[in-house]
Amino acid sequence: MDSKSNKEINFKELLNPYLKNWKYFAGMVFLMIAAAVYFIKSTSPVYKAQTSILIKDAKKMSAAAGDIGVLQSLGGFGGMGTNSIENEVGVFESKTIVEDVVKQHNFQTPIYLKQTFTNLELYGSTSPYIIHLIQDQDNDNKELAKKPIFIKLKGDEIILSSDEWEKDIKTSFNKTTILPFAIIMISKNQTFKAPAKVDMSDIYFTYSDFENTVNTFQEALTVDLLDKDGTIINLSVSFENKEKAKDYLNGLVRQYNVYAINDKNIESTKTKDFIDKRILLISKELGDVETQKEGYKSSNNIVDLSTEAKINLQLKEQSKAQVLEIGTQLELNKILQNSLSRKGNGDVLPLNIGLESEAAAKAIQDYNALVLQRNKYLEEATPDNPLVKTANKQIEEMKSSLAQSLQKNITSLELAKNKVESQLGGSEQKIGKIPTQEKLFRSIERQQQIKENLYLLLLQKREEAAISMEITAEKARVLDKAFVFKKPVAPRKMVILGISIVLGFVIPFATIYIKELLQSTIIRRGDLTKLTKLPVVAEIPKIKNKETPLVSFNDVSPMAEAFRIFVTNLKFLLPAKETPHIIMVTSSVKGEGKTFISTNLSIILASTRSKVLVVGADVRNPQLQRYNPTMKSAKGLSEFLSGEDIKLSQIVNPSGYNENCDFIYSGVIPPNPTDLLQNGRLEELLELVKAEKKYKYIVLDTAPLLLVTDSFLLADKSDAIVYVTRSEVTEKAYIEFLNHSIEDNKLKNVGIVLNGVNESNFGYGNKFGYGYHAEEKKWWQKIID
Repeated sequence: MDSKSNKEINFKELLNPYLKNWKYFAGMVFLMIAAAVYFIKSTSPVYKAQTSILIKDAKKMSAAAGDIGVLQSLGGFGGMGTNSIENEVGVFESKTIVEDVVKQHNFQTPIYLKQTFTNLELYGSTSPYIIHLIQDQDNDNKELAKKPIFIKLKGDEIILSSDEWEKDIKTSFNKTTILPFAIIMISKNQTFKAPAKVDMSDIYFTYSDFENTVNTFQEALTVDLLDKDGTIINLSVSFENKEKAKDYLNGLVRQYNVYAINDKNIESTKTKDFIDKRILLISKELGDVETQKEGYKSSNNIVDLSTEAKINLQLKEQSKAQVLEIGTQLELNKILQNSLSRKGNGDVLPLNIGLESEAAAKAIQDYNALVLQRNKYLEEATPDNPLVKTANKQIEEMKSSLAQSLQKNITSLELAKNKVESQLGGSEQKIGKIPTQEKLFRSIERQQQIKENLYLLLLQKREEAAISMEITAEKARVLDKAFVFKKPVAPRKMVILGISIVLGFVIPFATIYIKELLQSTIIRRGDLTKLTKLPVVAEIPKIKNKETPLVSFNDVSPMAEAFRIFVTNLKFLLPAKETPHIIMVTSSVKGEGKTFISTNLSIILASTRSKVLVVGADVRNPQLQRYNPTMKSAKGLSEFLSGEDIKLSQIVNPSGYNENCDFIYSGVIPPNPTDLLQNGRLEELLELVKAEKKYKYIVLDTAPLLLVTDSFLLADKSDAIVYVTRSEVTEKAYIEFLNHSIEDNKLKNVGIVLNGVNESNFGYGNKFGYGYHAEEKKWWQKIID
């Protein structure tokens, strides 16, 4: 039961500092709520805008009408493939795409309307002006654009003013204006719709250089994958202006599609240009072969050799077909070999022009992909860039490998061709009847067929490349066009209010906790009970302004009641005897109220018609006469101790407050107070007082124990020692000194008085007084008790 009671008391002690300061909590909560409301009112709402797009994979998408599926092998279509969706997310997050979108809009010079609490951003149809940024001034004057530039209209004249400028700048609509940081032109917004009941007179704009603007918009953008296994991307931003947010997101998607289409057309354009050049060359060669054939027939009077050599041709058909096929492949390999030797690192090779070697076609495709990658690097970097150098090195290595592969194909084809031609020659020798003209004619005819095949093949590939260029399907299909959520994402009103309420409790709680944690002085009765086992015989309330420091006869004030409790508890410390009780009043240091306690204690003791004598034993720093300034020069204890021929009656003076209370003042300040207290005269004085049998109590107002040894000389002559402490003045460490003095038997029969206690820290009746001044307690006061 006792343990439970102790826990309950400790719990109340923990709560007491906070509950008694409930007004601070209430006031702080009110202030924080007011600050939160002001913050919400003065902060413009921020809305979240979002758009969703689907990144199409060209390898899975259906081609245009007709049999165009074969064109997917062309570089132009292959560039549309999405091998890694993370790469596409990186494109949206890149600085380049944001730069292009910022260039398309007037994001560097936002326009605002100054209002009472917040500044409203004007954009689109809500803005009366359009500010065109023509050129940034490339100098240090950009630093002058930290403050807003206000726009005032005076007729057709525009006046621009800023706190950073010495004088205003005057201009007009659609006129180039040179500002310290940029060159701009202001025009009227033809789509402007003035909002109702809004004063549009206080309009201003701000300026941010291009780099900072791009960084701001790039940081504001959030790019997320809807599903890690899918190709749907969500783009979102949080802006004050809804239309601005939607324009920004739509601009990003639009610019992304432009990039994709341009990338797709690069390889197709290169392929078409190469084919056009080859068509001109093959056309000329084909014309030369046909002219040669015509001349040969004319000179040899040949009309139709097929009829004449029908039988022989049947025998040689297979060999001729092989020679034709091998010759075609050989010519294609030579064309590619010549093209490869003439091409630079930035040029692609024609792809899929009829090579039967899959390895060579795959090598050409990989080569073209590497060239395109290198060209992309050059768009954002210099030739000295490590990525470009690495790509160049890879291109050179692949070119060398491709050249060796083509050379091997040519060698292999030539060997095959020689073998087939050898077989053909053997057949012709066997035939023997076919004239020499037949052989020459067929040779010309073969050349004609090869050139015709090449010519037709190149025409077909040119059409395929042209069709690829004309197909401009967007890579990113918009699923949800940019839209704005209805509820603003900031400021979050309930969160801010919740945080403000929490802070309203936390701040005073932390302040009180830290104050209690760092408190080194004694505040309340509980502090003393934790530090010492000595009894606390009284708590004396703090004197309020304009209150008299001394109690009076029949006084029922809280202070008088506290001193009556003090006297009652003190009597339990005093031994039972007939001779006067000697009560010594001391403290640790100066200023803790020894004289105040001594004087009022004497007055209360005298109110019971007991005679009391107060002796000002602090001869170093006399304070007893401060309550009666007229006795400042009166002779007292010092004169008696110094051996002057003076009688007791000459130094005993009436207190002036109670007829039963007399004072012996300290007298003049001696140069050797310790010697005087030790010379035996003090004992003589006390014996004289006792011999008179006039006084029941003798109160000694002594010096502080911690500062001098004077009071220790009087301790053994006292029946009880009143040790005075003062709330918010006495250090807790002083009580350790008191405990050591008790342990060393320097002090005995000690009772502690806590002086100057604030009414909120009072241990008994609190600020409600004792008996006569008791009041009805409030709910929180009942919790404390």
